[in-house]
Amino acid sequence: MTLGRPDEHELETGDIRPLARITGASNIAFLVDVRHDGTGLAVFKPEAGERPLWDFPDGTLARRERAAYLVSRTGGWGLVPPTVLRDGPGGPGSLQTWIGDRTAPAPAAVDLDVLDEVPDDHLGIVVGEDEGGADVVVHHRDDPRLRSLAVLDAALNSSDRKAGHVLASDEGIHAIDNAVSLHVDPKLRTVLWAWAGQPLPEPDARKLETLAAALERDGLRDELGTLLTVPEIAALEDRVNALLACGVHPAPTDGWPPLPWPPA
Repeated sequence: MTLGRPDEHELETGDIRPLARITGASNIAFLVDVRHDGTGLAVFKPEAGERPLWDFPDGTLARRERAAYLVSRTGGWGLVPPTVLRDGPGGPGSLQTWIGDRTAPAPAAVDLDVLDEVPDDHLGIVVGEDEGGADVVVHHRDDPRLRSLAVLDAALNSSDRKAGHVLASDEGIHAIDNAVSLHVDPKLRTVLWAWAGQPLPEPDARKLETLAAALERDGLRDELGTLLTVPEIAALEDRVNALLACGVHPAPTDGWPPLPWPPA
Protein backbone atom coordinates (compact mmCIF):
# COMPACT_ATOMS: atom_id res chain seq x y z
CA MET A 1 0.00 0.00 0.00
CA THR A 2 1.38 3.40 -0.98
CA LEU A 3 1.27 5.91 1.83
CA GLY A 4 -0.30 9.20 0.82
CA ARG A 5 0.17 12.19 3.07
CA PRO A 6 -2.96 14.27 3.66
CA ASP A 7 -2.72 17.92 2.67
CA GLU A 8 -4.02 20.86 4.66
CA HIS A 9 -7.51 20.67 3.12
CA GLU A 10 -7.86 16.99 3.93
CA LEU A 11 -6.74 17.61 7.49
CA GLU A 12 -9.38 20.33 7.83
CA THR A 13 -12.27 18.39 6.31
CA GLY A 14 -11.58 14.66 6.72
CA ASP A 15 -13.35 12.63 9.37
CA ILE A 16 -10.89 11.65 12.09
CA ARG A 17 -10.69 7.94 12.84
CA PRO A 18 -8.44 7.18 15.83
CA LEU A 19 -6.05 4.25 15.30
CA ALA A 20 -3.74 4.19 18.32
CA ARG A 21 -2.24 6.27 21.06
CA ILE A 22 1.39 7.18 20.37
CA THR A 23 3.43 6.01 23.35
CA GLY A 24 6.61 7.73 24.42
CA ALA A 25 5.36 11.23 23.61
CA SER A 26 5.75 13.87 26.32
CA ASN A 27 2.11 14.88 25.80
CA ILE A 28 -0.91 12.83 24.76
CA ALA A 29 -0.90 12.12 21.02
CA PHE A 30 -2.93 9.84 18.75
CA LEU A 31 -2.26 8.31 15.36
CA VAL A 32 -5.40 8.90 13.29
CA ASP A 33 -6.63 8.35 9.75
CA VAL A 34 -8.50 11.13 7.95
CA ARG A 35 -9.22 9.02 4.84
CA HIS A 36 -10.27 5.79 6.59
CA ASP A 37 -8.18 3.68 4.19
CA GLY A 38 -4.81 3.71 5.97
CA THR A 39 -3.25 6.22 3.60
CA GLY A 40 -4.29 9.48 5.24
CA LEU A 41 -2.37 9.25 8.49
CA ALA A 42 -1.97 12.18 10.86
CA VAL A 43 -1.00 12.92 14.45
CA PHE A 44 -3.61 14.50 16.72
CA LYS A 45 -2.47 16.23 19.92
CA PRO A 46 -5.36 17.35 22.14
CA GLU A 47 -4.91 20.54 24.12
CA ALA A 48 -6.36 18.73 27.13
CA GLY A 49 -3.39 16.35 27.06
CA GLU A 50 -0.72 19.05 27.23
CA ARG A 51 1.51 19.25 30.27
CA PRO A 52 1.85 22.91 31.36
CA LEU A 53 5.27 24.50 30.80
CA TRP A 54 6.37 27.16 33.27
CA ASP A 55 8.12 29.25 30.62
CA PHE A 56 5.32 29.01 28.02
CA PRO A 57 2.32 30.15 30.07
CA ASP A 58 0.41 31.80 27.21
CA GLY A 59 -1.84 29.94 24.78
CA THR A 60 -1.49 26.25 23.99
CA LEU A 61 1.19 24.08 22.43
CA ALA A 62 -1.30 23.10 19.72
CA ARG A 63 -1.62 26.73 18.66
CA ARG A 64 2.17 27.07 18.49
CA GLU A 65 2.31 23.98 16.26
CA ARG A 66 -0.10 25.69 13.88
CA ALA A 67 1.79 28.99 14.06
CA ALA A 68 5.10 27.27 13.22
CA TYR A 69 3.47 25.65 10.19
CA LEU A 70 2.12 29.02 9.01
CA VAL A 71 5.57 30.61 9.29
CA SER A 72 7.17 27.74 7.35
CA ARG A 73 4.46 27.80 4.67
CA THR A 74 4.38 31.58 4.30
CA GLY A 75 8.13 31.94 3.89
CA GLY A 76 8.21 29.10 1.39
CA TRP A 77 10.32 26.68 3.41
CA GLY A 78 7.76 23.85 3.36
CA LEU A 79 9.61 22.06 6.15
CA VAL A 80 6.84 21.77 8.75
CA PRO A 81 4.20 19.18 7.78
CA PRO A 82 0.69 20.56 7.21
CA THR A 83 -0.85 21.36 10.60
CA VAL A 84 -4.37 22.52 11.44
CA LEU A 85 -6.47 23.09 14.54
CA ARG A 86 -9.68 21.12 14.96
CA ASP A 87 -11.65 18.86 17.28
CA GLY A 88 -10.51 15.27 17.65
CA PRO A 89 -10.08 12.59 20.31
CA GLY A 90 -10.10 14.41 23.63
CA GLY A 91 -11.40 17.73 22.32
CA PRO A 92 -9.70 20.57 20.36
CA GLY A 93 -6.05 20.19 19.39
CA SER A 94 -3.52 20.15 16.55
CA LEU A 95 -3.70 17.73 13.63
CA GLN A 96 -0.48 17.24 11.66
CA THR A 97 0.33 15.07 8.68
CA TRP A 98 2.16 11.91 9.80
CA ILE A 99 5.63 11.38 8.32
CA GLY A 100 6.32 7.67 7.86
CA ASP A 101 3.92 4.78 8.31
CA ARG A 102 2.67 2.66 11.17
CA THR A 103 5.35 -0.02 10.81
CA ALA A 104 8.35 2.02 9.64
CA PRO A 105 8.49 5.62 10.89
CA ALA A 106 10.63 7.97 8.83
CA PRO A 107 14.29 7.90 9.91
CA ALA A 108 15.90 10.84 11.67
CA ALA A 109 18.03 13.05 9.43
CA VAL A 110 20.37 13.86 12.33
CA ASP A 111 22.33 11.15 14.17
CA LEU A 112 24.13 10.66 17.48
CA ASP A 113 27.40 8.71 17.27
CA VAL A 114 30.87 8.19 18.71
CA LEU A 115 33.21 10.78 17.21
CA ASP A 116 35.34 8.44 15.09
CA GLU A 117 32.21 7.02 13.46
CA VAL A 118 31.03 10.29 11.93
CA PRO A 119 31.11 10.09 8.10
CA ASP A 120 33.62 12.36 6.37
CA ASP A 121 30.88 14.21 4.48
CA HIS A 122 28.91 15.03 7.66
CA LEU A 123 29.08 17.98 10.01
CA GLY A 124 29.32 17.34 13.76
CA ILE A 125 29.12 19.05 17.12
CA VAL A 126 30.71 17.47 20.21
CA VAL A 127 28.13 17.29 22.98
CA GLY A 128 29.55 14.93 25.60
CA GLU A 129 30.89 11.47 26.37
CA ASP A 130 29.41 7.99 26.33
CA GLU A 131 29.67 5.45 29.16
CA GLY A 132 33.20 4.52 28.06
CA GLY A 133 34.49 8.10 27.96
CA ALA A 134 34.46 8.41 24.14
CA ASP A 135 33.40 11.71 22.62
CA VAL A 136 29.86 11.65 21.26
CA VAL A 137 28.64 14.03 18.59
CA VAL A 138 25.44 15.04 16.94
CA HIS A 139 26.12 14.87 13.23
CA HIS A 140 24.25 15.35 10.00
CA ARG A 141 24.82 15.72 6.30
CA ASP A 142 26.06 19.06 4.96
CA ASP A 143 22.61 19.35 3.43
CA PRO A 144 21.13 22.65 2.19
CA ARG A 145 17.70 21.50 3.39
CA LEU A 146 19.00 21.10 6.94
CA ARG A 147 20.67 24.49 6.64
CA SER A 148 17.32 25.96 5.61
CA LEU A 149 15.78 24.39 8.71
CA ALA A 150 18.46 26.05 10.83
CA VAL A 151 17.33 29.41 9.39
CA LEU A 152 13.66 28.63 9.95
CA ASP A 153 14.37 27.54 13.53
CA ALA A 154 16.18 30.82 14.17
CA ALA A 155 13.09 32.70 13.01
CA LEU A 156 10.82 30.45 15.09
CA ASN A 157 13.09 30.68 18.13
CA SER A 158 12.82 26.90 18.42
CA SER A 159 13.91 25.72 21.84
CA ASP A 160 13.69 21.96 21.31
CA ARG A 161 15.14 20.96 17.93
CA LYS A 162 16.28 17.47 18.84
CA ALA A 163 17.73 15.00 16.33
CA GLY A 164 14.52 12.97 16.53
CA HIS A 165 12.47 16.01 15.54
CA VAL A 166 14.09 16.14 12.09
CA LEU A 167 12.83 13.37 9.81
CA ALA A 168 13.81 12.35 6.29
CA SER A 169 11.62 10.89 3.56
CA ASP A 170 11.63 10.58 -0.22
CA GLU A 171 10.00 14.02 -0.32
CA GLY A 172 12.72 15.73 1.74
CA ILE A 173 13.29 16.95 5.29
CA HIS A 174 10.45 17.38 7.78
CA ALA A 175 10.53 19.33 11.05
CA ILE A 176 8.09 17.97 13.64
CA ASP A 177 7.30 18.81 17.28
CA ASN A 178 7.46 22.59 16.91
CA ALA A 179 5.27 23.50 19.88
CA VAL A 180 8.08 24.81 22.10
CA SER A 181 8.88 27.81 19.95
CA LEU A 182 7.94 31.44 19.24
CA HIS A 183 8.73 32.71 22.75
CA VAL A 184 9.43 36.41 23.24
CA ASP A 185 12.79 35.71 24.93
CA PRO A 186 15.80 34.24 23.05
CA LYS A 187 15.54 30.46 23.53
CA LEU A 188 17.13 28.93 20.43
CA ARG A 189 18.18 25.40 21.38
CA THR A 190 19.03 23.08 18.52
CA VAL A 191 21.34 20.37 17.19
CA LEU A 192 21.83 22.39 13.98
CA TRP A 193 24.63 24.76 15.02
CA ALA A 194 27.13 23.66 12.37
CA TRP A 195 26.66 26.81 10.27
CA ALA A 196 26.83 29.32 13.14
CA GLY A 197 28.39 32.60 11.99
CA GLN A 198 28.29 31.68 8.30
CA PRO A 199 26.41 33.83 5.76
CA LEU A 200 22.77 32.96 5.23
CA PRO A 201 22.16 31.15 1.93
CA GLU A 202 20.59 33.49 -0.60
CA PRO A 203 17.45 31.34 -1.04
CA ASP A 204 16.80 31.47 2.70
CA ALA A 205 17.41 35.21 2.83
CA ARG A 206 14.70 35.57 0.18
CA LYS A 207 12.36 33.39 2.27
CA LEU A 208 12.98 35.64 5.27
CA GLU A 209 12.18 38.67 3.09
CA THR A 210 8.94 37.00 1.98
CA LEU A 211 8.03 36.28 5.59
CA ALA A 212 8.91 39.83 6.69
CA ALA A 213 6.67 41.28 3.99
CA ALA A 214 3.82 38.95 4.98
CA LEU A 215 4.13 39.99 8.63
CA GLU A 216 3.46 43.57 7.58
CA ARG A 217 0.08 42.60 6.09
CA ASP A 218 -3.16 41.77 7.86
CA GLY A 219 -3.66 38.21 6.57
CA LEU A 220 -0.82 36.45 8.36
CA ARG A 221 -0.88 38.79 11.34
CA ASP A 222 -4.61 38.20 11.80
CA GLU A 223 -4.24 34.42 11.84
CA LEU A 224 -1.18 34.52 14.08
CA GLY A 225 -3.19 36.80 16.36
CA THR A 226 -5.52 33.88 17.10
CA LEU A 227 -2.54 31.68 18.01
CA LEU A 228 0.05 33.88 19.71
CA THR A 229 0.20 36.96 21.91
CA VAL A 230 0.88 40.40 20.45
CA PRO A 231 4.39 40.49 22.02
CA GLU A 232 5.16 37.05 20.53
CA ILE A 233 4.20 38.22 17.05
CA ALA A 234 6.30 41.36 17.50
CA ALA A 235 9.26 39.21 18.65
CA LEU A 236 8.89 37.00 15.57
CA GLU A 237 9.01 40.07 13.34
CA ASP A 238 12.05 41.40 15.21
CA ARG A 239 13.91 38.08 14.82
CA VAL A 240 13.22 37.96 11.09
CA ASN A 241 14.40 41.54 10.59
CA ALA A 242 17.49 40.92 12.75
CA LEU A 243 18.44 37.87 10.69
CA LEU A 244 18.12 39.88 7.50
CA ALA A 245 20.12 42.76 8.95
CA CYS A 246 23.06 40.64 10.16
CA GLY A 247 22.96 38.19 7.24
CA VAL A 248 24.49 35.25 9.13
CA HIS A 249 23.38 32.17 11.01
CA PRO A 250 23.10 32.93 14.73
CA ALA A 251 25.60 31.51 17.22
CA PRO A 252 24.92 30.22 20.73
CA THR A 253 24.67 32.92 23.40
CA ASP A 254 25.36 32.99 27.11
CA GLY A 255 22.51 32.49 29.53
CA TRP A 256 20.67 29.72 27.71
CA PRO A 257 21.78 26.12 26.99
CA PRO A 258 22.36 25.88 23.22
CA LEU A 259 21.60 22.15 22.91
CA PRO A 260 18.42 20.27 23.83
CA TRP A 261 18.91 17.39 26.24
CA PRO A 262 18.88 14.64 25.45
CA PRO A 263 19.96 15.75 21.95
CA ALA A 264 18.32 12.69 20.38
